[in-house]
Amino acid sequence: MLGEQTGLGAAQIHVRRLAPDGPNWTRDDGRTVYPASLIKLPLATAAAAAIAAGRLDWETAVTVQARNLTLNDAPSPCVAGYRSTVRELATLMLQRSDNVATNQLYDLLGRDRATADVQALGYPEIVFRRKLSGALPLIDDPDATGRNVFPAAAAARLLTAIAERRVPHADVLLNILSTSWWDVKLSRGLEPADRFAHKTGDTDEVAHDAGILTLPGGARWVVVVYTQLASSDEADARFGEFMRALRPFLLAA
Repeated sequence: MLGEQTGLGAAQIHVRRLAPDGPNWTRDDGRTVYPASLIKLPLATAAAAAIAAGRLDWETAVTVQARNLTLNDAPSPCVAGYRSTVRELATLMLQRSDNVATNQLYDLLGRDRATADVQALGYPEIVFRRKLSGALPLIDDPDATGRNVFPAAAAARLLTAIAERRVPHADVLLNILSTSWWDVKLSRGLEPADRFAHKTGDTDEVAHDAGILTLPGGARWVVVVYTQLASSDEADARFGEFMRALRPFLLAA
């Protein structure tokens, strides 16, 4: 199996062709694996659903609150008192994996309402339970009820729905995903003409990458890889090796 051959271990992997009756390959034993920053993908979808329902607008003004501050791995304008919009927060969250923007959207959307909105779209397994922390100690979150839930299989289904424009404001979400700053995992195994709209997720316990890959000639694939590797440069390199090994099969399919 490619996962073992490239050092990803017992990874949960979903690969599916975005075409009628397109081929797909899945290796997923159903283990509960923490989604890390991949939870930001359904949270952005929940924001889009709230906008489609008329409860918000992309340009709704939002002020960043001090209670949501935590470490980010990339430069962020999100300091206490910063005036932003739903669109900017969603962009920072998906593009830079901004934790403060994510936590502010948690407050704006409400985790119970956001959970209900994505479940109403057909994803009953997705649950928003706690805000994100960029480092220890964890952010003070009195409303936390456990760990967030976003299985690899749900990620594959949601990305397919976004690619096929079957969720609210899918074009907006797809455009943001295509601007990811973190092209350090599966992207390492791609060629310059490939296009990968994706989101990564990392902690000391897991490393993930999931997105929509467009190859030269127009063939599109959803590729989701959840691992229980600690985030590291070595783990990132293994993702690249996996994609380099997988890509010829995708081109030939």
